[in-house]
Amino acid sequence: MILALAATTAGCAATGSGPADPPAGERTSYNNGRSLDQALAGYVAGDKVSCLPQTRTPQSDSYGQTVVYRVGRNLLYRNDMGPGCEGLGRGDIMIASTPIGRFCRGDIVQLIDRTSRFPTGSCAFGDFIPYRKAK
Repeated sequence: MILALAATTAGCAATGSGPADPPAGERTSYNNGRSLDQALAGYVAGDKVSCLPQTRTPQSDSYGQTVVYRVGRNLLYRNDMGPGCEGLGRGDIMIASTPIGRFCRGDIVQLIDRTSRFPTGSCAFGDFIPYRKAK
């Protein structure tokens, strides 16, 4: 299964818990101008997991090298991508291939320039951190 994951969605939301935020220069989304803190506001981080649950391709938005996936109305997953994904902050398109139908820590993704369609880098998924809507 090959999926193009051009981060395109917003409407997500952060508490201070969970992993450290990316540097300030990488906190604003290329797509919607929202910050990572705004995207995660009202959600509480849970224990990290190795794989994103198998669902339809989730909507996503990137904040520098951090990607937030929306898999439901009350559930988001944050992934702090490894080195080589700096192009996400510029709006590069992320291409991921998985033989098992879901993404897991260590799976390699490639970045493609949105305009020229040339490869710009590759990196691996980190842990997936679930964020649930605070009650």
